[in-house]
Amino acid sequence: MHITLPPMGWNSWNTFGPNISDQLIVETARAMKEKGYLEKGYSYIVIDDCWSLKERDSQGRLVPDPEKFPRGMKALADDVHALGFRFGMYSCAGVLTCAGYPSSFDHEYVDAATFAEWGVDYLKYDFCNFPEHADGKQRYATMSMALKATGRDILFAACNWGTDEPWKWMKSLGVHMYRSTGDIQDNFQSFTGIAKSQLDKFCMSGPYCFNDMDMLTIGMFGKGNVALGKPCTREEYLTQFALWCMMGSPLMLGGDVRNMDEGCEKFLLNSNLLRISQDAECRPPQVVYRGRVIENNAEGWHEHADCGLTLFRHLSDGEFAIGYFNFAPASGNIPFIFADAGLPYGSGYGLHVRDAVTGEDLGVKRDYLNLDVDAHACRVLLARLEHV
Repeated sequence: MHITLPPMGWNSWNTFGPNISDQLIVETARAMKEKGYLEKGYSYIVIDDCWSLKERDSQGRLVPDPEKFPRGMKALADDVHALGFRFGMYSCAGVLTCAGYPSSFDHEYVDAATFAEWGVDYLKYDFCNFPEHADGKQRYATMSMALKATGRDILFAACNWGTDEPWKWMKSLGVHMYRSTGDIQDNFQSFTGIAKSQLDKFCMSGPYCFNDMDMLTIGMFGKGNVALGKPCTREEYLTQFALWCMMGSPLMLGGDVRNMDEGCEKFLLNSNLLRISQDAECRPPQVVYRGRVIENNAEGWHEHADCGLTLFRHLSDGEFAIGYFNFAPASGNIPFIFADAGLPYGSGYGLHVRDAVTGEDLGVKRDYLNLDVDAHACRVLLARLEHV
């Protein structure tokens, strides 16, 4: 399966948890098509945990809950496909899923065949209730081979939360994306902690196998299954999205797209941000600044340690992306010295920059470009070399 760019789509878990149904999935797919998400590349519609009955049938096969999915999964998959999307489902490497439903340990081949018969294009594969003495790596290898044995192209999204350093071995098992962190929550501390933990690991992410920082919580505003802690603001959601785009993580939406906040929807569909996410070369960003943020207010100077981050990313066609991130609870100046990206003053070149979110042309800058960034906010620029 040729997964050469970070996968994009929607997953039911973050907002809806166990409260899923045939109607919800169809309504979500229709909304995503009508609002332009499919056109922008959000092509996977994925059902997470809690979709089955608590027992397998007499043949050992998983059974969709008839109250939630009265038509069965094949009919639902057909509807999702008819709208132009790919259809995804959930299972787990353990004996039970995270919510306590039957799972795929020692059932890998029958479950993979069942998913293929239903028309599944994407499998999220979790890691709960795993036998203490079993080998996790071997069980991910087993499901990978089981999916291949079906003859159907199924994206394998492994989710072992970063256990046993999966960035070192998941690609070798035929996996297409792998979770590198614990579960995200809908608060600023959660998503920034996840991003910081992966800054040195994206060098091992790229075409055919992508480091997955978890589903996005954008647009939840404290409502839903992972709404824990202080809800994010719209500005914080933009910061989350910009981090995922700059770092090349898959973009799996977790909010209710049927009722998405207009401000959030605008940047989720922003062509410049998605251009960074979906760049053909899939290069990881450089960390050109990670350090303190100095708050300057009427009461004087205050230092916020390890709250400033500047990422620089080489894109295709001679373009670059620059992301400034302020994790401090107050506005401050975030630096970018061009020499740290290989462009010293003596080179005779500068960067012609434009704001990726607003489209504003900021002109040609040389030697450095430090920006004032609001608390918990970001600035993202696109740039090209220009001889000065």
